[in-house]
Amino acid sequence: MEEQKSEAVLIGTWRSPYCQRVELALKVKGIPYEFIEEDLSNKSELLLSYNPVHKKVPVLVHKGKPIAESLVILEYIDEQWGDSPKLLPEDPYERAKVRFWANFYDQKIMPATLPIIMSKGREQEKAIDDMNELLREFEDGMKRDFPGKFDFDDSQNLGFLDIVVATYAGNYKAFNEAVAVAMSPEKTPQFWSWVNALKEHPLIKETLPPHDKLVAKMREKFYGQTTNV
Repeated sequence: MEEQKSEAVLIGTWRSPYCQRVELALKVKGIPYEFIEEDLSNKSELLLSYNPVHKKVPVLVHKGKPIAESLVILEYIDEQWGDSPKLLPEDPYERAKVRFWANFYDQKIMPATLPIIMSKGREQEKAIDDMNELLREFEDGMKRDFPGKFDFDDSQNLGFLDIVVATYAGNYKAFNEAVAVAMSPEKTPQFWSWVNALKEHPLIKETLPPHDKLVAKMREKFYGQTTNV
């Protein structure tokens, strides 16, 4: 008897936090899926046909229908498999607040790492200060809008913001080693305490890439350095 194909297929790369967040959401929901590793230096016809606009990963293909952009995919997963643990709150106002801070994280904090990668010396120090100021603003907003959110333990279900943040900030030690010590608990202690607690969740441990492998890939991508891992 032939093995039945998964109804969900994820096209992505092992090192992408955007892809990891989709993997993590599928795991939280208990949805079986097939993962297809994409070579972004030689993009496949499959990727280009399913995401002809952005030509990027991740792309979730569900029953032959493609969904692109990671935050859009997370919402699709939550709506499509709505009877399993919810990623977003039921209350419309609470959902709106989650979406606001998820977008802030994606549009402000994640791009703020690029100037750190591309600069050195005082320019890099300023870029690090700028990113930490954004993290402080995020931390303050989270404390205001979601009191108690930072008190996470691995017995709790992972929600939308947990997934968005953990799959990027959870790799901060690799970034610090490969690029510069930019992400420090001293500036935003409650944010990083939350991130470290999230990293202890079994599904996040399972989903984040191996530290040494990620450091090597970062050095290769950002600085052209090659190492054997």
